[in-house]
Amino acid sequence: MQKGNTYTLVFTAIICVACSILLASSAVLLKEKQDTQSELDRKRNVLKAFDIATVDEQGNKLGEEEINRYFTEHISEVFIDPKTGQLIEDAQNQEADDRLPLYVWKDSDEVSKYAFPVSGKGLWSTIYGYMALDKDAQTIVGLTFYRDGETPGLGGEVGKDWFQDQFKDKKVFKDGSLQRLEVVKGKVTDKYPAGNDHAVDGISGATLTGDGLNHFLNADLEKYEKYFKGIRRG
Repeated sequence: MQKGNTYTLVFTAIICVACSILLASSAVLLKEKQDTQSELDRKRNVLKAFDIATVDEQGNKLGEEEINRYFTEHISEVFIDPKTGQLIEDAQNQEADDRLPLYVWKDSDEVSKYAFPVSGKGLWSTIYGYMALDKDAQTIVGLTFYRDGETPGLGGEVGKDWFQDQFKDKKVFKDGSLQRLEVVKGKVTDKYPAGNDHAVDGISGATLTGDGLNHFLNADLEKYEKYFKGIRRG
């Protein structure tokens, strides 16, 4: 009887250990897969800001190989000191809060555009995205918002192409000074009948989300202005 009890206990212990190992291994593999997917999504959204098509006509997303090829051939990540506006040579040894990430796009070794992360509060959530500027840091190449918790059909429209595409070719710098981007309440043509090169149509029923965008998009542009000012000076 004692031998039977011992066998049962040992067998149960072995099963428990085996299950624990399997669960731990599965968790590690799952995390690695999630991390890889998260990194691909980040890169995909950087490319979208750079006005690179990330979805084909059939709705298929750009694959890992193609995404990495773009980053290898065209994109380098650098970091800016927000206090001086200078490139940080040894960014890995500096706290994340003390540096600003910047993605630099090059064609044939010549810089043609820049992208950087933007984020801030909407109405219900923090909205995350990337903005890209042309080589003179004066005109928007593209803007993407890839994560938000705003109300679907209202503030959640920030994630739709129709809204994001409005920012293309808008001016952030003109006549020697930084221009404030503006998400208007209603239509740009109603507020500015003569036209406007730094405003976009708002989202119906999402005024507070638009107010949030007005605040953080311009705040993030200000963070990088010391660096971009140097670019404009040549």
